[in-house]
Amino acid sequence: MKKRFFITLSVLVFIVAILAAIKTLQIKTMIDQGKKFASPPETVTTAVVKSDTWSNELTAVGSLAPVQGVTVSAELDGKVVKIAFQAGHTVKKGDLLVCQDTASEEAQLAGAEAQVRIARADLLRAARMLPDKIISQADYDKAKATYDQAVSQAQNIRAVIAKKTIRAPFGGRLGIRQVNLGQMLKQGDPIVTLDSLDPIYVNFSLPQQQVELLRRGLPVRVVCDSFPCDPAAGKITAMEPEVDSKTRNIKVQATLPNKNERFHPGMFVTVAVELPTRQKSLIIPSTAVLYAPYGDSVFVVSDAKDGKPKTVRQQFVRLGRKTGDFVAVNSGLREDETVVSTGAFKLHNGQAVVVSNKLSPDFKLAPTPENN
Repeated sequence: MKKRFFITLSVLVFIVAILAAIKTLQIKTMIDQGKKFASPPETVTTAVVKSDTWSNELTAVGSLAPVQGVTVSAELDGKVVKIAFQAGHTVKKGDLLVCQDTASEEAQLAGAEAQVRIARADLLRAARMLPDKIISQADYDKAKATYDQAVSQAQNIRAVIAKKTIRAPFGGRLGIRQVNLGQMLKQGDPIVTLDSLDPIYVNFSLPQQQVELLRRGLPVRVVCDSFPCDPAAGKITAMEPEVDSKTRNIKVQATLPNKNERFHPGMFVTVAVELPTRQKSLIIPSTAVLYAPYGDSVFVVSDAKDGKPKTVRQQFVRLGRKTGDFVAVNSGLREDETVVSTGAFKLHNGQAVVVSNKLSPDFKLAPTPENN
């Protein structure tokens, strides 16, 4: 019985050993095949690293503000009896906006003007009698004071009527109407917003290290996300004399023409201050860069050797500013090196590539995309 058991066990061990040997041979064969496997070359487009002279720029994030902007409000209490404007329309300085009820003041004004006429007549009469000493100097002074008081009272009533006749303080574009006919307005109640949009201000901040580079009159280029392909040009018109003690930034204001009123107060914009000095930069297409949190990189194409296909080498770079379809490279590349311009996302270090620039995009410094 024991002999039969040992024979069975030996057979099982032999079978397991054979299976293990077969499996080991299969794994070794697969490893050898994996080492010999080479991925097929990827087709890419390329661009040559070239140098160009770009103007120096200081970039910042800014916001737009009107040159003049107010919320027109009521100066005195009163009922709205007339609305003379259309929401969203353009008005000129002095245009009538809203009339409040002035019936009571107009009635008082008629009586006040009558008092002025009487006081004027008494003053003229007293002026004729004073040289002949028919009246005393005190009586003349009293007539003069009475006249001045009557004139002041009439002017005060006119001022109240003028305050209840609300006009545009300056020319600009109106916002949304916030009052209705018959509404009782209290002092300070809003009526409508009014903004002067042409020109318009651009407010932004720059670090204190760049204060020496700034001065009034420097040109600025403003780009808005609403129309990124159509930047606008303006000039620096003012700078705060003090640096913010919390942020160590200096506030700068530029003025921007806005004839078409496409810019609106409160918009977020990107501002680039163009400095008078220019510098030489190495530039590559923006599409050649693989952006990553640990560092930006490009793939440099190496020349073919010994009949083997071209390969790529991943190279980390330090980037500068962007202009059009290109980006400046501050370090990591040399002039006349060839980099992969499109398709870099599908590559890895040392991979074989085939260069085909038949479908390469037309990279430009000032692209003008068609509106398709």
